[in-house]
Amino acid sequence: MIRVVLADDQPLIRSGFRVFVDSADDVTVVGEAATGREAVELARSARADVVLMDIRMPDLDGLAATRLITADPDLAGVRVLILTTFEVDEYVFQALRAGAGGFLGKSAEPAELLAAIRTVHRGEQLLSPAATRALIARFLAEPAPAARRRLDAAPLVDLLTGREREIVGLVATGLSNDEIAAHLRVSPHTVKTHINRSMTKLGAHDRAQLVVVAYECGLVPR
Repeated sequence: MIRVVLADDQPLIRSGFRVFVDSADDVTVVGEAATGREAVELARSARADVVLMDIRMPDLDGLAATRLITADPDLAGVRVLILTTFEVDEYVFQALRAGAGGFLGKSAEPAELLAAIRTVHRGEQLLSPAATRALIARFLAEPAPAARRRLDAAPLVDLLTGREREIVGLVATGLSNDEIAAHLRVSPHTVKTHINRSMTKLGAHDRAQLVVVAYECGLVPR
């Protein structure tokens, strides 16, 4: 059973999501939080697997809460799914950079919500290839302020082998492991191994964060 914490400062939204989540046989709500601080506390006390996290909340916002969760070794198994309107803003991008497993629009259908929870729980990529490309492309097309300029690529990229660079670049375009395997004519297991090694070398928390790092380090051209 996937244990979910709902974090949103609006009770009606939490109630709606609870109905959707509890309708599934393999997913259940184990707690509700009205602030980011409550979300962090519940992630620990309720032994959550996934936190559905709104960004804008009082006391501690969703971005700061995500950082606290992903930085805590005791919460290493907790995945964060950001709830948003798909606005490509600095908050969403920073949430992914902080280790969130992906993000979902609040207008999503119940089946989409449940599928997203299951996907994030598995540690896999949430967005479809088309959505990934469109979202990152829109973000990168915006003028980058100093705080969001691309990282110096050399130190991090030099840690990767040629094959790892190639695979990370393909991951960032939105391809699944099976699609990458077919493209490179290798096994999905081999692809997964290269991805896991790359995540370790680049300090990526999960696949969504690996995509962000790939763009920041220049592994994918603008």
